[in-house]
Amino acid sequence: MADTIIKVDLNKSPYENDMIHNRWHPDIPMVAMVKPGDDFIVESVDWTGGQIKNNDSADDVRDVDLSKVHFLSGPVGVEGAEPGDLLVVEILDIGAFEESQWGFNGFFSKQNGGGFLTEHFPEAQKTIWDFNGMFTKSRHVPGVEFAGLIHPGLIGTLPSKAMLEEWNTREKALYDTDPDRVPALATLPYADTAHMGRMKGEEAKAAAAEGARTVPPREHGGNCDIKDLSRGSTVYFPVYVDNAGLSVGDLHFSQGDGEITFCGAIEMAGWIHMRVNLIKDGMQKYGIKNPIFKPSPMAPKYDDYLIFEGISVDEGGKQHYLDVHIAYRQACLNAIEYLTKFGYSRAQAYTILGVAPVQGHISGVVDIPNACATLWLPTDIFKFEVKPNADGPKIEVDGSVQVPLSPDL
Repeated sequence: MADTIIKVDLNKSPYENDMIHNRWHPDIPMVAMVKPGDDFIVESVDWTGGQIKNNDSADDVRDVDLSKVHFLSGPVGVEGAEPGDLLVVEILDIGAFEESQWGFNGFFSKQNGGGFLTEHFPEAQKTIWDFNGMFTKSRHVPGVEFAGLIHPGLIGTLPSKAMLEEWNTREKALYDTDPDRVPALATLPYADTAHMGRMKGEEAKAAAAEGARTVPPREHGGNCDIKDLSRGSTVYFPVYVDNAGLSVGDLHFSQGDGEITFCGAIEMAGWIHMRVNLIKDGMQKYGIKNPIFKPSPMAPKYDDYLIFEGISVDEGGKQHYLDVHIAYRQACLNAIEYLTKFGYSRAQAYTILGVAPVQGHISGVVDIPNACATLWLPTDIFKFEVKPNADGPKIEVDGSVQVPLSPDL
């Protein structure tokens, strides 16, 4: 039985736990040391540190303090790891706590974080998802049930001092191009709510002032939100500091490609069982700048899809040149419009695309001027026939026609 080397208490603030941090900095002390070949379990709070509650009000999503996130467990040091190595992390198992069999999805308000479709959904909203073994469903989105693929949304190694400075410089330069933009172009260092793990005193204050926020993915991994990093997957992380400094958090029960609502997965607290190894000088040997991974052999088996296409023409009809971001946005909006014909609100439809095992594909980037992006919606997650037919859209569950509207979403 593997040892649990980091434990959390869901009834306490993560700021009380010195094995948790919420900024990236090379000087954050290791909270545990393991050897190559070791396997171990790490527990994690949800990414907000318990700010979101299991109820029907979205006030907590509206008022969430995003300067505090993400709360990460670690860093775990790996003996013998040196800059230039590759840290090999095998995800052996992952799950929710027995006493916390639920998760949440939310839209952040445009004034507080926003999301992929924030211009269309500017107000905060929330759905609660209950777990039943490998399956989940929500009282806020009737007519849908699916198998989850639990994975860490955020996992990575500590940056070097030079890398931290590079991150802060380039992100500040982007921010400065439009400092009044809402939502902001980048999340810059913010010391007031920083939790620097076991760093104390003046050292912690100085590090908090320059510690990188955990919001984006970067060269070390971080908040990549790759739904296929589940049990059985392997990740090869670049090492930038001695002992590597592996941290993990932001566990998801399920997520669609793109995590498009920003708080776009089914967020949860839980545990992850990992094994680590090293490839010495692996970054140079394999020409690796960013992490690479081998996906899980386990995945929800959905092989029947409705595929929605989007092109590089925005909502106002303006033509863009091979813009994949706009093309995928249009694919998502097309899918949302389709689902409203079955009685779902636009918010319910948006939620489904964020949390279900939806696939996103870049289908074409050469046919000027339009890139083509596609969203693959699995049909078997619905408890009714969702494909087009001559009778038109309707919902029949247990022999009766229903419209799955929820007044709270």
